[in-house]
Amino acid sequence: MSFGSKAWRSWVLDEPESLPFYRRAVDLGINFFDTADMYSSGASETITGRALRGLGPRDQFVVATKVFFPMGESPNDRGLSRKHILSAIDASLGRLGMDHVDLYIIHRWDPNTPIEETMEALHDLVRAGKVRYLGASSMSAWQFATAQHVAERHGWTRFVSMQNHYNLVYREEEREMIPLCVDQGVGITPWSPLARGFLAGNRRAEDPGEKTGATPRAEADAFAHKLYYAPGDFEIARRVSELAARRGVSAVEVALAWLLHQSGITAPIVGTTRLEQLDRLAGSLALVLDTEEREFLEAPYAPHAVLGH
Repeated sequence: MSFGSKAWRSWVLDEPESLPFYRRAVDLGINFFDTADMYSSGASETITGRALRGLGPRDQFVVATKVFFPMGESPNDRGLSRKHILSAIDASLGRLGMDHVDLYIIHRWDPNTPIEETMEALHDLVRAGKVRYLGASSMSAWQFATAQHVAERHGWTRFVSMQNHYNLVYREEEREMIPLCVDQGVGITPWSPLARGFLAGNRRAEDPGEKTGATPRAEADAFAHKLYYAPGDFEIARRVSELAARRGVSAVEVALAWLLHQSGITAPIVGTTRLEQLDRLAGSLALVLDTEEREFLEAPYAPHAVLGH
C-alpha cells in the first residue's frame, strides 16, 4: 500500500522510490509480497510485478493481491460477484505481469452477493491455474465460518489465510476470529500490526485532531483517527516506548515482536516508507519478550468497538 502513486495518497512512494525496498526485502530473506488492486488504483500491482521480475525467479516469491473495493464508477467494478471477480483477476494479472498469483484475497465481505456465488467463482480461478490459494480479510468470524462451510459442502477451495486487523491497541480479534483460525489451521496475516504507525511512539495526545502525529502519513491519515487515539491507546504506546528503551531497541521492534508471540500468527503485513525502519522490523524476529514484558504491554488494554470490517 506504501508504493504506487502520490496522486492516490500524498505519503505513497512512487516507483523509483519504491524499488530499493523490494531489493532490501529480498536481501533480508522476505519472500511474501502483499498488494491489492485498489492500492493506488492498480499502480501498486504494476510496481510490484516489475520489481520482482528483476529480483529472482517467479517461484521464489509468494505474491498476494486482493479484490472487492471499487476500481471504477460502475456497480460492476466492485464487490465479489462472479462477474467482477473474473474480470478483476485478469486485470490484476495484467498489471502484475504474471500468469498467476499465489494468494488471492477477498478484501472484505460482500453483503450484496450470495457467498455461494463468490466461493464458486474463486474455486474456478484455482481450477483455471490463475490462483494457487485463497485468502480472506476483515470480517466477522461467523461470516468466515459460513464461507468455509459453503466451500467444504460443495467441494470447492477453502480459504487458507485470514488477513485481519490485529495489534497491541486493537485486540478484538482474540475473541472469535483468531481462535477459529487456530482451531481450523488457517494462517493469520494481520494488517496494521503497528497500528498504522501509532505504536512507533511518535503520536501526541495533546495535538488537536488530525494533526496528531510526527510523520506525513500520520497527518494525512484520517482513517487512523477512526481506529486508534483513545486515551488507553496512548498508554499502551507509551509502554511500548518504555520497554523499547529498556531493551535498547526501537518501539516498532517491540510492537511487532509482541505480535509474533501471539498464537497462530504466520506473517504480519508490514508497510514502511523508510529503509532503516524495514531493517528494524526485520530485527523484531530475533527479539524475545518474556511473559512479564508481554503482560506489561497488554495491561492497559480496554475493549474497542469493532473496527476495520
